[in-house]
Amino acid sequence: MKTTIKYTLVLVLSSVFHFISGAQTSSEPSDYELYSTVNWRNLGPNRGGRSCAVAGVPEKPNLFYFGATGGGVWKTLDGGRSWDNISDGYFGGSIGSISVAPSDPNVIYVGGGEKTVRGNVSYGYGMWKSVNAGKTWQKSGLPNSRHISRIRIHPVNPDIVFAAVMGDLYKDTSERGVYKSIDGGKTWRKVLYSNASSGAVDLLIDPTNHRIMYANTWTIRRTPYSLSSGGEGSAMYKSTDGGETWIDISKNEGLPSGTWGISGVAVSPLNGERVWAIIENDKGGVYRSDDGG
Repeated sequence: MKTTIKYTLVLVLSSVFHFISGAQTSSEPSDYELYSTVNWRNLGPNRGGRSCAVAGVPEKPNLFYFGATGGGVWKTLDGGRSWDNISDGYFGGSIGSISVAPSDPNVIYVGGGEKTVRGNVSYGYGMWKSVNAGKTWQKSGLPNSRHISRIRIHPVNPDIVFAAVMGDLYKDTSERGVYKSIDGGKTWRKVLYSNASSGAVDLLIDPTNHRIMYANTWTIRRTPYSLSSGGEGSAMYKSTDGGETWIDISKNEGLPSGTWGISGVAVSPLNGERVWAIIENDKGGVYRSDDGG
């Protein structure tokens, strides 16, 4: 399946999946009438371009970090009323992912290179790390990753970090895949690799069991005049040993057959057996598993 536009909606919705695991705190149903008069408004920081990189700190509801395709990383302490750039002078402006350590909000990882692939996609310069809530930054490896689509930090140990690397979108490269660091980003080891044409586009640690992880790979190719999405390397994987080994679950019962494009994954924070997947496919859409995939 080759497509230039169908994956766009999937990409947007898979970014929304990023927040499902942390957003649900109660099993009680919401009274949606309470939100019927709520209006969305632009909070800035008024950077041109697009963004799929945002992260917050649960204990500080007014603190957020925002990364754009042009302009780097921005920080707000007042719920978006004002923003300050915290990356100028350290790394390039194209940001693919931001992650704050759940166990230490001073530890932040930023991955360069947007994942919103389109005609004027821009790449980044690897991984960067801050240990003082964004005041200063240091290089943290993966210099040839080009596009880091997702970063996951272990909920208890901030030195254990995973990165989903898409790699160079214009050619085959062995840099693609999921990488793991156990020393706070000083060194990285590839733990999942699909093929030279398919990079890792989504990554998740089960909030109910930190040894269980899910990852999605995507066959994507950009040329100066075209874009293709989908191929045999597009799949969904599961690990039950903290990301050391992975099994392909994309052919499991209930999931669509045929060629996949981009996909994303989310797990319920209340029930680790409940997993959602959003998939670009001829029979694409949102799929749900109640038995852990």
